[in-house]
Amino acid sequence: MLTTWEKVLFILAVMASAYFGGRGFYNIYRAVTRGKPAPGRLDNLPERIGRALWLFITQQTVFKRRPLVSTLHAMTFYGFMYYLAVNLVDVLEGMFGLHAQGGWWNPYNLLADLLTVSVLIGVAGFMIRRFVLPAPELTFNPRVKLHEKVPTGIPRDSAIVGAFIIFHVGSRLLSKSVQLAREGADPYQPVASAIGRIFFSGMSEGTQVFLEHMFWWFALGSILAFIPYFPRTKHIHLMISAIKLAVRADKPGVLDPIDFEDESAESFGVAKLEDFSWPRLIDPYACIMCNRCAEVCPANVTGKSLNPAALIINERYEFNDILASFAEGEPSPRPLLEFALDEEALWSCTTCMACVDVCPVGNEQMLHLVDIRRERVLMEGDFPAELQNAFRGMERAGNPWGIGQEKRLDWANDLDFEVPTTADNPHPEVLYWVGCAASYDPRAQKIARSMAEILNAAGVDWAVLGTKEKCTGDSARRAGNEYLFFQLATENVATLNEVSAKVIVTTCPHCMHTIGNEYPQFGGEYKVVHHSQFIEDLIAAGKLDVKPLDKGHKATFHDPCYLGRHNGEYDAPRDVVSNLGFIIEEPDRTRDNGFCCGAGGAQFWKEEAEGAERIPENRYRELKGTGAEVVATACPFCTQMFESEAAADESQSVVVRDIAELVAEELKKQKIYLGNSKPVLG
Repeated sequence: MLTTWEKVLFILAVMASAYFGGRGFYNIYRAVTRGKPAPGRLDNLPERIGRALWLFITQQTVFKRRPLVSTLHAMTFYGFMYYLAVNLVDVLEGMFGLHAQGGWWNPYNLLADLLTVSVLIGVAGFMIRRFVLPAPELTFNPRVKLHEKVPTGIPRDSAIVGAFIIFHVGSRLLSKSVQLAREGADPYQPVASAIGRIFFSGMSEGTQVFLEHMFWWFALGSILAFIPYFPRTKHIHLMISAIKLAVRADKPGVLDPIDFEDESAESFGVAKLEDFSWPRLIDPYACIMCNRCAEVCPANVTGKSLNPAALIINERYEFNDILASFAEGEPSPRPLLEFALDEEALWSCTTCMACVDVCPVGNEQMLHLVDIRRERVLMEGDFPAELQNAFRGMERAGNPWGIGQEKRLDWANDLDFEVPTTADNPHPEVLYWVGCAASYDPRAQKIARSMAEILNAAGVDWAVLGTKEKCTGDSARRAGNEYLFFQLATENVATLNEVSAKVIVTTCPHCMHTIGNEYPQFGGEYKVVHHSQFIEDLIAAGKLDVKPLDKGHKATFHDPCYLGRHNGEYDAPRDVVSNLGFIIEEPDRTRDNGFCCGAGGAQFWKEEAEGAERIPENRYRELKGTGAEVVATACPFCTQMFESEAAADESQSVVVRDIAELVAEELKKQKIYLGNSKPVLG
């Protein structure tokens, strides 16, 4: 189809585009490989690649939320992926005179014709959403720190990318339309045939040939012109997202340890871009800038300065400014706290992992924040003053309350039986890890007593560590104090290895997560179950008589982040509550879309950052709105957060209970009918 001079010009254009585009991609590769090692991210690579390709092709991660927008994305995505073949065939037609019509080309042409329309509709929808009817979820609240180039950069980049896609795909459609107007309509290209008949059929053949060539050049030339710009745009997520999905952490909530014995380490944690591990440096390039993570972040939802999307986007725009020098090995010019986020945002994260879970491209925003916290604590000693008391308590007394270790078993004083310890039963079948909250906090102590009553009633061979138990270090680790966590973890692992219980049961999801998932890093391999799972098994085995005296009352269950999103357990606590005769009323945000109570990530030990409202206030209002009489929880911190909200609630219409309390109440046969009164627990 092309003339000789056109062919020569096209080859030169391809070479120029490949050179400048290739240089951009190579710089990204060199920038990412400057990151620190990330052990395990390339293990089982064939399996990782297969899983990533499946998620990439099916768009499962995209369709988690926003079904309408996800449909527009799928229309664009599948069309654009098919256009890889379409553009190749168009090049062959232009350069070598291939005539791709008839025979087995028919299904190819039909799909190309329909997907062309699909892409145009999808991109038009995105452009309307961005510029005509701006979606509120694509905005940032005034408290959020933004890179100086983000406010103008995002709309400019969106406009360029959108215009390019419409121009490229539209030009290709018009090229085919002119061709079919000249050669005759093709039933397998109905859209192009219709456009050709309406707009181009009455033209002279010379004009048709000219327009066909012109639109061919518009279509293919726009790609060649766009490729050098491609590495700077968010559109690069089309390529990088599949890579990120392949190398993302199997359990992002399991934090990597720091090797404090590494004498070559000059610093710990992350202060600047080059301090991140290489998977974190992929995140800014995988980011689609959709703000889905911000939409579920409890800090952002309640109007605080933390916005996980802004964090990654800010990093990306900094990379756009410094990529060439950074790729050459030069240090980045400024620390993250100068352009990516501020101190208040850094310390607002609850580590609920909602951002990581919802991200369609597998980014790990939460881990960026923990890495930066580590540097502030370990290298600068700079952290919220309120955390000092918690750190000091864990260091000196083995618990963040700072209460003496000799009082760790005081919660059991009011029981009518003696709680066995490992001093009495050195190797129990079941070790009940009480946790600091249930040991020292008066409200949470009721949960420990209830759990002890359940274990006693079921005839379980069990014991507690008593004064040998110390804080797991969860709050210290999430707050960035990795060294304190290291000290607590190694000491606890030594204690647990001596006991060698068959199973460890804990009423705290944070303890369950830390002991079960993170203590293996320090030589502690244990079977750890949450008390909801253990109670469910006891009921199923007939070891607990929980025939409810009163049925049909409504309860709602709040999913603790470290039980649900971090560890995937949603059914066991609901099964327990159902077995007690309650009708479960689900809140709008439930299971993997559950909303945080606001206590995680060491937030329990500090004042909540300024915002439009408090996180527990937001969640309690939703739980109360279900119309339930009981808010059932499965975490002592969640219980405490909602208990405080319930105490301030003038209506006093809702009671907050851990599932262990509900079961113990049923076992005592002391349940009061819920009509106009509340359950009374011991």
